[in-house]
Amino acid sequence: MNDSMYYAMTAIVAIILLVMQNHDIMFRIVRGKMDTVWIYYKILLYMMLLLHSTDVVWGVFSVLKMRNVLFVDTLFYFASMALCVLFWTLYSVRYVGKMGVAAKLLQGFSCLFCVVVMGLVIANIFGPVLFWIDENCTYSTEQMRWYIHSTQIMLLIAISIYCFMSYFRKENSPIQNRYRTIGWFGVIMSSFLLVQLWFPLLPLYTVGYMLGACMVRTFVVNDEKEEYKHKLEDSLAREKQQLQDLKDMRRAAYVDRLTGVKNKSSYVEMDEHKAIEMQKGTAEEFAVAVFDINGLKFINDNYGHEKGDEFIKSGCKIICNHFKHSPVYRIGGDEFAVLLEKEEYAKRHELQDSFNAMMDQHNIDGDIVVAMGMSDYNKESDYTFNDIFARADERMYKRKRELKNNKQERA
Repeated sequence: MNDSMYYAMTAIVAIILLVMQNHDIMFRIVRGKMDTVWIYYKILLYMMLLLHSTDVVWGVFSVLKMRNVLFVDTLFYFASMALCVLFWTLYSVRYVGKMGVAAKLLQGFSCLFCVVVMGLVIANIFGPVLFWIDENCTYSTEQMRWYIHSTQIMLLIAISIYCFMSYFRKENSPIQNRYRTIGWFGVIMSSFLLVQLWFPLLPLYTVGYMLGACMVRTFVVNDEKEEYKHKLEDSLAREKQQLQDLKDMRRAAYVDRLTGVKNKSSYVEMDEHKAIEMQKGTAEEFAVAVFDINGLKFINDNYGHEKGDEFIKSGCKIICNHFKHSPVYRIGGDEFAVLLEKEEYAKRHELQDSFNAMMDQHNIDGDIVVAMGMSDYNKESDYTFNDIFARADERMYKRKRELKNNKQERA
């Protein structure tokens, strides 16, 4: 196989690796503001793509002996080389640190280098300043090429020194290794370029950029993505914790501390919600049950408030165990309310009868007694939630007196 085809194949491999590794940066459309550093790096990738493409063109058309195409292709080669150096400098300096004197000098020198090379490329159109290609498509160089490559080597070494100095200043920093990688990129490029001075037809420049781009992708870009991923996970974890804290705060605001059931604030919110539904005519069937624990004052007066709290908790447990699928609200010291809907609304009379029967037995046995009153929502006559509650409350007090009288009669 012709040496030129080896040259082209090397460049094709470099293009494939470049696109495979960096397609997310090269072809992704970023909505919103993109960091200037990564704009420079994106342009650098395109300049590398152009540089490798000139090598492919050179390999193919040197076999075809198309002198004019090779001449134009070589002009693009030198132009893309200068642009690669320019955008590598801009990326490296901006990524590594603040815009100090050294950074400004490096950027200024790389801009000057790029302008000079572009001028020489234009001049070469009119006469051999950098190179020439004879009738046999043999590539030959002028002395100026040596000066350009030597200057490029010195510039790459200077950038590497700048990066390594920043590396040592960032001791124990998570980005320290990224600075070192950028520094090694310049070392690799300058080393391959140094050998290229004596072997101009070897694809060493392409190989150098191929290795350097792989290093940056692996140890800089991927490392940044991993860091961003961890930051995002930490942020999501904090947001999740904040959401849980808000839920806990809401729960604390709407839950009774003593019994663990819904408190008066929760009841008021439910009351307002039901009132709105009733006004709109969208309220479904429901009933309200009101409860009062008998004998709390006696317990508090004779055994203390701690025993009284235990008495309230025991009474609440009785209500919760009986109305398992309905919300229970503590609306006063020993007063509770239950909202019956759907399944338990359909069984409300059975639940009331069984609860009252249980309390009658408790009244006989001397256990905790809870009086209950219940009322259904009537669409025709009830305009506010309090209308229903008032009826249930009245029936509860009637039941309370009934239980008290039964107890006295037995005494």
